[in-house]
Amino acid sequence: MTDRLRNWAGNITYGAHTMHAPGSIDEVRSIVSKASKVRAVGSRHSFNAIADTTADLISLSHLNRIIGIDSAARTVTVEGGATYRDIGKQIDAAGFALANLASLPHVTIVGACATGTHGSGSTNPGLAAAVTALTLVTANGDLVTLKRGDPEFNGAPVGLGALGIVVDVTLDLVPRYEARQEVFLDLPFDALTANFDAIMSSTYSVSLFSRWLGDNVDQAWLKSLGSAPPLAAEFFGTRHTPVAVPLIPNPDAAPSTERLGRNQPWYERISHYPIDADIPTGAELQTEYFVARADAPAALRALRNIQDQFAPLLQISEIRTVAADDLWLSGCYQRDSVALHFAWHPDWPAVSAVLPRIESALAPFAPRPHWGKLFTMPAATVQSRYPRLGDFRALAHRLDPAGKFRNEFIDEFVF
Repeated sequence: MTDRLRNWAGNITYGAHTMHAPGSIDEVRSIVSKASKVRAVGSRHSFNAIADTTADLISLSHLNRIIGIDSAARTVTVEGGATYRDIGKQIDAAGFALANLASLPHVTIVGACATGTHGSGSTNPGLAAAVTALTLVTANGDLVTLKRGDPEFNGAPVGLGALGIVVDVTLDLVPRYEARQEVFLDLPFDALTANFDAIMSSTYSVSLFSRWLGDNVDQAWLKSLGSAPPLAAEFFGTRHTPVAVPLIPNPDAAPSTERLGRNQPWYERISHYPIDADIPTGAELQTEYFVARADAPAALRALRNIQDQFAPLLQISEIRTVAADDLWLSGCYQRDSVALHFAWHPDWPAVSAVLPRIESALAPFAPRPHWGKLFTMPAATVQSRYPRLGDFRALAHRLDPAGKFRNEFIDEFVF
């Protein structure tokens, strides 16, 4: 029974009556074929009910291995329950790397891709853009493989769990690399909006963290490739710090990746947390919106105009850039984007009251909410942001004609 099963943040209690943890694809096929309603659950890092169901939940946590690395094609195929933590060191040992990673290495790869999760970097698209193929268990228990180049493939990587249970996924690899990370403090807000492109393109990956208090962005985390030249001491009016500083003054927070400019393997630098870190349960709620990168300065100024209304509820906010992709339900579909992320104190009544004000401030920029995080935007507005939504619905109807993989969230925001 799953009456006590909750998500990572503890704000969602799943309504499923049974949790399955199959040890093979054949078991997955059997469970799916017999279920009336079924959803897959990964690391439970979504903050809304996207993964919930009224019947059967499937965890692929026992299917978490690398199936194979194709050195010639520069790809890796992994089982559907694998996390970035599970595969990072093995890929590195084979001489390869992933170009981009989730902030948290313990999240499942399939779950991160399915919800449109991303890392950062002006030339780095979201995590699902690395998918070259995936295998689904469809509603009748059949196996269906979709590959990059297939007519319907671009509807599958960000599939919201609505197409079937993804039991394996193949990802692009790049040659192994090292990276380093440095922190600059107190970036003037006016310098950010005046030089947004230059700042966000200055290194391989840039993350800006702000409490939206005063006139400065608190911290700029600059992740550089190990082969890149050293950074200058001055960075758009900021202060470089040679010592480790906490992101949030919370002694219970997990240690973040080292930010002292030392080269380390990619898997220890591109995420915000070390690959072997013990990530505690998250006492927070999260929201994120994608707007076009060209609109970023204006969108940031719009948020600054109302910062006094939401800053008291905020633990930290993060600003990142993400390159465009062609995945139908991606938040970055066909537009280079800026991701505006908010980690809130766990007070949903207060947060739910302030989200409409943020969404109203961002409305001129046609924001797309992150599929796995909290928002109050009406379903019709969300649907209007995705030009290929009709094609996705058609794909879902073909693979799941009776709606076995649908739930209230999918029905509301997709159908």
